[in-house]
Amino acid sequence: MTAGVDTPDRRGRTGLDRAGRDLTGNPRIKVRDVKLLSCHWYVERTTTFDFQHADGTWSTQERETHDRGNGATMLLYDADRQTVLLTRQFRYPVYVNGHPDGMLIETPGGLLDEEDEHPEVAVRREVVEETGHTIGAIWHVFDVYMSPGSVTERVSFYAASYGPSTRTHEGGGLDEEGEDIEIVELPFRRALEMIRTGEIADAKTIMLLQWAALEGPFSGPSSAGGGEA
Repeated sequence: MTAGVDTPDRRGRTGLDRAGRDLTGNPRIKVRDVKLLSCHWYVERTTTFDFQHADGTWSTQERETHDRGNGATMLLYDADRQTVLLTRQFRYPVYVNGHPDGMLIETPGGLLDEEDEHPEVAVRREVVEETGHTIGAIWHVFDVYMSPGSVTERVSFYAASYGPSTRTHEGGGLDEEGEDIEIVELPFRRALEMIRTGEIADAKTIMLLQWAALEGPFSGPSSAGGGEA
């Protein structure tokens, strides 16, 4: 008996070795086997599949995938004051991979609580928890696979305006999840400069800041950061 396969894992999941076995969208891919490697919290699998090359020949290939669920993130902006609201928190994976102190400046966001949770619901919750702002109208920007070579996660990107009237909670993250999040307000022009200097090195944050300069709230000719992404 294997946890996550025929008995529940710590999150109550079974059948985790079935992922991908029923896919039919690409006739050049035939899944042969899926092995569950780990389901401690996220899910690691090795999948063996047959792949038909452009010349018609077939080869058998193997890939490992890391499934942490899907996520959502949001750029909070004040177009009148020309500012953005970001967060700073410790990220061990970047710390162990060369970041000086592991303290990463990011747009707020997080994982969907459940597989069927709508990303907008998730991102609104995360924004309140991390920044203390309850936002109104929301702008869906795009959906992106952040590391498609090995990670299944799809991240939904959003933007919304913030201001004194949207501040409804303390923010800073959830104590029960061990979060210790600093709220960082920056002039938009300064945030763009921090991409160039490496002070902002988080992919989702860079993508949203550059979108804001090229197409979003700071894209007009009179905007402080317009055209500089």
